[in-house]
Amino acid sequence: MKIFRKIAIVLVPFYWILTWLYHRCFDWGLLKSKSFDYPIICVGNLVVGGTGKTPMIEYLIHLLQPHFTVATLSRGYKRTSKGFVLADETSNSEIIGDEPLQFYKKHKNLIVAVDESRVRGINKLLKLNKKPEVILLDDAFQHRKVKAGFNMLLTAFDDLYVDDILLPTGNLREPIVGAKRAQIIVVTKCPPQLSEAQKLQIGSRLKLHEDQSIHFSSINYSENLINQQSELSLNSLKGSPFTLVTGIANPKPLVDFLNGKGLEFEHLSYKDHHHFTEEDIKLLATKKMLVTTEKDFVRLQPKLGTLTFLYYLPITVTLDNASEFNKSIEAYIKGYYSIEAFDD
Repeated sequence: MKIFRKIAIVLVPFYWILTWLYHRCFDWGLLKSKSFDYPIICVGNLVVGGTGKTPMIEYLIHLLQPHFTVATLSRGYKRTSKGFVLADETSNSEIIGDEPLQFYKKHKNLIVAVDESRVRGINKLLKLNKKPEVILLDDAFQHRKVKAGFNMLLTAFDDLYVDDILLPTGNLREPIVGAKRAQIIVVTKCPPQLSEAQKLQIGSRLKLHEDQSIHFSSINYSENLINQQSELSLNSLKGSPFTLVTGIANPKPLVDFLNGKGLEFEHLSYKDHHHFTEEDIKLLATKKMLVTTEKDFVRLQPKLGTLTFLYYLPITVTLDNASEFNKSIEAYIKGYYSIEAFDD
C-alpha cells in the first residue's frame, strides 16, 4: 500500500484540481450551501485519519449540555444502515457507528443521529417533538452542502496539515487553503508541557488569518480502567500482563502512555473502526485481561458479553486558554439565544 501511494503521486495534481474546483464552486455560489437560522457547530479536519474529533465533540457536549438541548449529527462511519437514524436503546455500532454509539451511551439526554446527508439530517432533527437547541456536526468540514455557522478545524501536533500533501499519496482531503473556512483551529494531541515559543512557531506555520484563533489541546488518560461492573486502577496491573486491543487510527499515544506506566502488555492493533469478526472474538475470548479504548469498547462489549476482563481506558482533553475558547463558542451561540456566561 505504501509503494502504491508513492507511485500515485502522479495523481495528486489532478486530485488538487478537482477538490479545489469543488470547493470554489461553493465559494462562488455555483453549488449551493444550505444555511440554517440555527446554531450549528462543525468539527472536522483536513486529513483522513484521527485528529481527536471524538474527545473534542465530547468537550463541547459537556460545555453546552448544562444550557441547551444538544444533538450530534454524524455520518455514522461503517454503519450498515442507510439514511437518517435516531439513536435509541436498541442501537448498536453496526446501526449507527461506534462514535455515535459512544456519545449516546455516555451522555444522558443527548440527541444522537446519523445521516450521510447532513442537510436531511438537520431537517429531520428540527422536526423532532423535542428538537435540539444546538447541533454539533461531527466530521463535516468537507460537507459544503451545509453552511455551518461555526467551523472548528483540528490538526494533530505531530501531523500538522501544512506538513502533508493531498490524497492519494498524502492524507489531505482538500488543499490547505480550505483551512480559511474555520473560525477556530485546534492543535490536538500536544505534549502536556508545550512551551509558548512552540505554540507561536506552530501558529506562524499555520498562517492564521486575523479572524481565526488557535488553541492547543492535550489528551488526558484516566488512572482507572472501567467496564460495566467495576473500576480498576492501572497501577494494580503492574506485574500482571494484559492484552491491549485497538481499532483506532493512531494508537501510538495510548501505547506510549501505558509503556510509561511500566505496564506489560501485548498489543493487537486493528484498522480504524474495525468490525470485529467471529475469528477476532474467538481469539480475544482466550485472553486473560483485555484493555481497549472507549470507542472500541462499544463494539467489543456486545460481542464478548458482560465479561469482567474487558475494560476501557477513558480519555478527556485539556485546552489551553479554555475560558477564551468557551467564550468564542458562547459568543456564537448568543447570536441565537440570550444566555448567561458559560461556566469556566
